[in-house]
Amino acid sequence: MARSTDIYRTDLPDTQWLERMYNNRMRVPDHGDYFVRWAAESALARRSLPCELDVAYGSGPKETLDAFAAPRAGAPLVVFVHGGYWKALDKSQHSFIASAMHRLGAATVVPNYAFCPQLTVPQITLQMVHATAWAWRHAKRLNADPRRIVVMGHSAGGHAVAMLMACAWPVVDAALPGNLVKAGLGLSGLYDLEPLMDVPSLQEVLRLTADQVQDASPARLPAPRHGRFVALVGGDESGEYLRLNRLLQQRWGRERVPLAQALPGLNHFSIVDALATPGQRVHRLARELLR
Repeated sequence: MARSTDIYRTDLPDTQWLERMYNNRMRVPDHGDYFVRWAAESALARRSLPCELDVAYGSGPKETLDAFAAPRAGAPLVVFVHGGYWKALDKSQHSFIASAMHRLGAATVVPNYAFCPQLTVPQITLQMVHATAWAWRHAKRLNADPRRIVVMGHSAGGHAVAMLMACAWPVVDAALPGNLVKAGLGLSGLYDLEPLMDVPSLQEVLRLTADQVQDASPARLPAPRHGRFVALVGGDESGEYLRLNRLLQQRWGRERVPLAQALPGLNHFSIVDALATPGQRVHRLARELLR
């Protein structure tokens, strides 16, 4: 079922079409090779970088994070949120991002979160709020400046960091500044959750409701009052991912989302590699946000 607009339409959803659009592992048959390599590179990062592992940011069993110090004081601080459709992957597979950010002079915090259906997507999003608040409170022990927090995330993590941009921080804690997050970078982000309700393999686990879609879809929320968000997607990704990447800029405007771009030759997983690879456009844009 072709869709020519940037608005998802729920009349008679074609579930098979939606499965093709959102099943990234099916679209990239060698996805397992990425996971194996990320794990190996991440293990090396944890051995070679100054870090604190499995630090609690909350009371739940999955509310832990890995924190990597910057090489010098006063550095920017990156909070990187991994993907996996709120049901898979782990922070330990993404420490390699900290290596790339360390070379750029930044500290990095990589949080874990609980999975659906044990928690809902909004509840998981709130976990990421608490993890980012932890990063703000403990920035100086990581050689970082709490006024220079940049959030980055992939896929479900792209959704999370857009939500962090839109967060009303003083409502969470009166001690937190309203502009706690200075900038964001979303890779293949899921900025409207409504289509996922019609993807059988996802909804079976996510169990999204209409109220959750409304409350936890970045594209349905008011634009943030502060900061700028760069939305990137692989040019080889599905039409739905390309649509969602445009949608956030359309809803939040160019002042908050100055760039929403599809990058040729990248798929749903290689775009994460590109973030960690000097010379790649994703890496250059991340470096600019850290400045």
